[in-house]
Amino acid sequence: MKKIYVIVLAILCCSCVTSKKNSAMPEFAENPVVAHRGAFKKNGFPENSIAALKEALRLKCTGSEFDVRMSADDTLLINHDPDHHKLDIEKKSYADLAKIPLANGETLPTLRQYLLTGLSGNRHTRLVVEIKPSEISKERGKLIAAKTVGLVNELRAEAMVVYISFDYDILKKIIELNPAAQTQYLNGDKTPEQLKTDGISGADYHISVFKKNPAWIEEARQNKIILNAWTVNDKQDMQWLLEKKFDFITTNEPELLFSILKQ
Repeated sequence: MKKIYVIVLAILCCSCVTSKKNSAMPEFAENPVVAHRGAFKKNGFPENSIAALKEALRLKCTGSEFDVRMSADDTLLINHDPDHHKLDIEKKSYADLAKIPLANGETLPTLRQYLLTGLSGNRHTRLVVEIKPSEISKERGKLIAAKTVGLVNELRAEAMVVYISFDYDILKKIIELNPAAQTQYLNGDKTPEQLKTDGISGADYHISVFKKNPAWIEEARQNKIILNAWTVNDKQDMQWLLEKKFDFITTNEPELLFSILKQ
């Protein structure tokens, strides 16, 4: 009986430690730097590679963005374009796609692998998940969103993740599944007030959209909508956004933005 008591006590202690570890709140880096497809450019890493993600974590960017697609056998994977070396991702199995490595020798990463890497020892860099619209159907796009949210929940990564998409319905599906999810819209055709009405957290628009509609910056603040701009690689554009006090700046040149912040 004593042995059983000791075993039960040990299990409860381990469970308590695990729970505390998983529920630890993030302490995000206090900078606006979001590495676009990871911090890939300076070191010549492939975009969206594990190496690019690790470099963004090392630099302590406040966020690292990456693109999610789904193969024909419903494997969530990381790739920007709809094809991988001329193989249509939505029409090929992951096993077929993974036969062709990235330029640095990495295997084409799955979303699970990518998230696990991003969660390991990291509480300072947001994992910015861009869900690409399906080229097959709108419904498949919503399925990709649902499977992505399911995996994030399984890994207990909700506090570390921001969802972004060009597809408004994908973001609305995410909010339906998790009303507390952080979401940002990319397409630039909705006012901040419209975003607030639909429960979307942020306007993550190309910088040209904000320059064309400067009133949206103040409207976003009034509606408590997060301001993010992509893909900002020019020093003057970075300085303009910093002067406007944008929450985030998404860039292929995180090192350049850090150098401006230091100045």
